[in-house]
Amino acid sequence: MMGEANIPADEAYEIHVILNQDNKTLQILDNGIGMTADEIKKYINQIAFSGATDFLQKFQDKAEGEGEIIGHFGLGFYSAFMVADKVEIDTLSYQEGAAAAKWLCEGGIDYEMAAGERTERGTTITLYIGEDGEEFLNEATLYDAMKKYCSFMPVPIFVDVQKEETEEEKAAAKKAANTKHVSAEEAMELLQKENESEDTDTEEEEAAPVPMNDTNPLWQKKPSECTDEDYKAFYHKVFNDINDPLFWIHLNMDYPFRLKGILYFPKLTDQFDMRDGEVKLYCNQVYIADNVKEVVPEFLLLLKGILDCPDMPLNVSRSALQNDGYVEKMNAYITKKVADKLNQLFKNDRPAFEGFWDDINIFIKYGCMREEKLYDKVKDALLLKTTDDVYETVSEYLEKNKEKHENVIYFANDVNQQAQYIRLFKEQGLEAAILDTPVDKPFVSFLEYKNQDIKLKVQRVDADIDSLQEKPEGEDSEAKKQAAEFEANQMQELFRAAVSNEKLNVKLESLRAEKVSAMMLLSEESRRMMEMMEAYANNEEFKAMFATMKPEETLVLNKNNKLVKALLSMKDKEEKKADAELLSHQIYDLALMGHRPLNSDEMTAFIDRSNLILEKLAELEN
Repeated sequence: MMGEANIPADEAYEIHVILNQDNKTLQILDNGIGMTADEIKKYINQIAFSGATDFLQKFQDKAEGEGEIIGHFGLGFYSAFMVADKVEIDTLSYQEGAAAAKWLCEGGIDYEMAAGERTERGTTITLYIGEDGEEFLNEATLYDAMKKYCSFMPVPIFVDVQKEETEEEKAAAKKAANTKHVSAEEAMELLQKENESEDTDTEEEEAAPVPMNDTNPLWQKKPSECTDEDYKAFYHKVFNDINDPLFWIHLNMDYPFRLKGILYFPKLTDQFDMRDGEVKLYCNQVYIADNVKEVVPEFLLLLKGILDCPDMPLNVSRSALQNDGYVEKMNAYITKKVADKLNQLFKNDRPAFEGFWDDINIFIKYGCMREEKLYDKVKDALLLKTTDDVYETVSEYLEKNKEKHENVIYFANDVNQQAQYIRLFKEQGLEAAILDTPVDKPFVSFLEYKNQDIKLKVQRVDADIDSLQEKPEGEDSEAKKQAAEFEANQMQELFRAAVSNEKLNVKLESLRAEKVSAMMLLSEESRRMMEMMEAYANNEEFKAMFATMKPEETLVLNKNNKLVKALLSMKDKEEKKADAELLSHQIYDLALMGHRPLNSDEMTAFIDRSNLILEKLAELEN
């Protein structure tokens, strides 16, 4: 027992795992404190067996989900029968005068007790692998399982695989026997001696066996004891990522609760990498599970890391953990440490922080939406990458552009598709933020919600043209307004007929950019409605509700453009009616192409129409 065993302090404990493929056995040997026969009856027959029975009765009808527990420790020792038909324990206690004891069970509640064979303190457990567990007789499968579950256990583990001689080895032994006129067994011994002799001739000492696990992993050390190279090497080893992490957070808490770990911010090669987060949960260096969302703050599941939580209750349901006081405190501590690290990087090395931003902004934005406490702590470090290729905080962007558009953030979510709008913005000395990740769709609404005090609006660059219009020098007369309205109505009728859309909204405005003939606008409210429709496309109830809703697209014609001016002069001429409709449809499609991709039918019609227009131009030249 703890503190009672009279064992030298410098004596090293070890665990040996021996796989015998021929006998279909898996042995686990240790030099621990062992057990007496009475302790076997108590800990194996009573506690372990009753624990397994209670576990199975309690959870056998529970599906994955609410009733699932974090660690299946209720199964205890009897989980060995998941792979073994028979289990044998041979053990010798540390107690003075203790006799070795053996326990044998072939499943069920029947077992045998007898005198043991061990002569040294410790325990040997032999699993006689059954048909259901034969995969673990494969060396690679065994190593994979041990690597996953035992890589950082605090006691050294050595693995030895014993298997039958290969056909090549048998052939070599037979050949040696025929040559030297000795038996095959004697030949194998000679070959072994020759090999040993060769090893001696090299005058190299045989290397000491190396355990398969790391008993003192990086997260158990103090941050001051670890170098950057240590952190990177550990990351590559554990997560098999060839890229270096961007940065990391070393957690080391002893009071009021114990928590150690390392959280890495990985470098994304594409946006889909955000799905590949992996936070491993350990308890005293024993692996428990990956990505336990009831334990780990949800936004951290996009990261990679290890959390070792010795005080966490593991034999409880996942749902119970959600309201556990320890888990709440742990989440608050982790959130604070993440926020502190981000603020430290932002304040102390902003150029480096900006260099990280394209990789980490998905994590931070998602984290802010899932944990508003995180947003409150890092809101001043949230950056916007603009179309001018600079990084600005929200407050810096608003202050810089307040004279042009107060408390409005314009953004582009597809810089290629929206290139025309971005160019127009730049020509007017305006800039837009680039918000093009999957998480940005809900994030723009979240930003507005968190900045209601200043009535912040976040709008896509194709939502309105207020900043792109020429401002009239004085008030137009009533007659001039009526004439402009009449002209706009005529153009609306022309375009509605040309594109066969009676609900098309058309405006006639004066834009500063003369080269632009028309722009397609979609109100911010309509755009967000369309995104919601896409998100609930598979929900029949929402699909029926959205079926009656249509996006409010508006075609804005630029009165300062030569093509539009020509169209205005053609619209009243009967002989030019066909040409006017042809040009109208072409202008409409050009505006649409800057707004969204054309579908296959639209693109085919656009190409055919382009060829027809070119033919007409060629005829004019002749």
